[in-house]
Amino acid sequence: MENNTQILFVMIGYLLLLILWGLYQGRKVKTNSDYAIAGRNLPGWIAALSERATGESSWALLGLPGLAYASGLTGMWTALGCVVGIIVCWLAIALKLRDEAEKYDVNTFVGYIAKKHSASERSIRTVASLTIVFFFFFYIGAQFLGGGKILHAMFHINPRLGMLITAIIIIPYTIYGGFRSVVYTDAVQAIVMITALVAGPIFGIIAVSSNPDIFAQSIPMAISKAGINYSSMTGAASGFAAGIVIMGGLSWFFGYLGGQPQLSMRFMAIKNPRQAKQGCAVGIIWTILAYMGALSIGWLGICFFGPTGLEDQEYVMPAVMLKIFPPAIAAVLITGAIAAMISTADSLLILSSTELSENIIKPALKSRGKTDIKGLLHSRIATAILAAIALAAAYLSPTHLIYTLVGYVWAGIGGTFSIVILFTLFWKRFHGRAVIVTIIAGMLFTIIWISTGMEKMITSRVMTFVVAGAVAVITTYALPKKEPTVRS
Repeated sequence: MENNTQILFVMIGYLLLLILWGLYQGRKVKTNSDYAIAGRNLPGWIAALSERATGESSWALLGLPGLAYASGLTGMWTALGCVVGIIVCWLAIALKLRDEAEKYDVNTFVGYIAKKHSASERSIRTVASLTIVFFFFFYIGAQFLGGGKILHAMFHINPRLGMLITAIIIIPYTIYGGFRSVVYTDAVQAIVMITALVAGPIFGIIAVSSNPDIFAQSIPMAISKAGINYSSMTGAASGFAAGIVIMGGLSWFFGYLGGQPQLSMRFMAIKNPRQAKQGCAVGIIWTILAYMGALSIGWLGICFFGPTGLEDQEYVMPAVMLKIFPPAIAAVLITGAIAAMISTADSLLILSSTELSENIIKPALKSRGKTDIKGLLHSRIATAILAAIALAAAYLSPTHLIYTLVGYVWAGIGGTFSIVILFTLFWKRFHGRAVIVTIIAGMLFTIIWISTGMEKMITSRVMTFVVAGAVAVITTYALPKKEPTVRS
């Protein structure tokens, strides 16, 4: 109880400072461009920290350590797929996407795709924006659910109340400061996250080496004692089954190739090419350290608790931190798990609202000649409405539905839009009609593939990327390119 009290006070203090920091950054938002994309004026290191905090979510602090705790060395394939995908994205896509956003003077992810394929601009804005906004409703709802789950497990707060508390934390500064507030709060959270992921393994290895009363005194000893399922790189599977295990882990690579709008927006907002190179270095170093740390924390969990010592594998990180550090220090590091969840929820919320405002609401209102302040007001209203809908979705939808749809988002949005972005950036022949068909085909295929159980054979993270790519190539050649309308 004493530990929980210390953790609670530290967490409250941290979150209050986070809200105040977000509101302070919001004071600098004067135009709709500031609200939607921080005026495309972000320092590279800020953009990189925000992109990494958003991209990892609670995955790096809860999900991946839990996977390493439950599966041993097999988790390395997932980590490898993610790390390679992130590195390739920063090296091959980030700088070019930043330059393209500046060239076409766009404020949103869909806005860039639409302007690049201007002959089909209106249709692309409608189809792509509605697709992203609809699925991100549930993705945001899942973050609220995650916050409720963590608060319930740690403080026995009713999960529904925990969801409301989570929403209250992020909604005010997100509505007020938009993308700018979100990015700068994300940067703080990325620092907390990486501190936990670096300090935890260092002090954890020291702690287990001198403790004879635990399952094992080193990570290699723990993995060996846990059995063949932990010490094998394929979970003791062989042949075709081993290939499925490896493919399933490496398949995370495809979701990082520019197709996650909440990540690509960070690239688009970087101030200049020099800052983009700085961001690339920061993003890659952060990623390598974070994934090494996340795996190590999971394996340290085996050292402390044995392979069956925890009821919920995803709480291995908080459990390990409380074993290693005094409660007050552990509280700061555990807060990183909350920070990770918040960094994704606020990013998804602001991305959804700006896509809706810029690509659906404004064209529908045909607000020619209206001031940018009114445009800013529209964006803030859209953010508030979407936040309320996402919270309602989290309350009303069954938990399994929420997380199933999150699976659809990573495969469908990530795999489909990765193809769209890659071809838009690097293939001049790719055109607007092919974009529309690719988006529709990729999302429908993902839903059908997962809902029919084919996911158990080959993951949709691979199949959606392959199918969307094939559709994009075929329709590019099969459909005539629509010529831009000449306005008199």
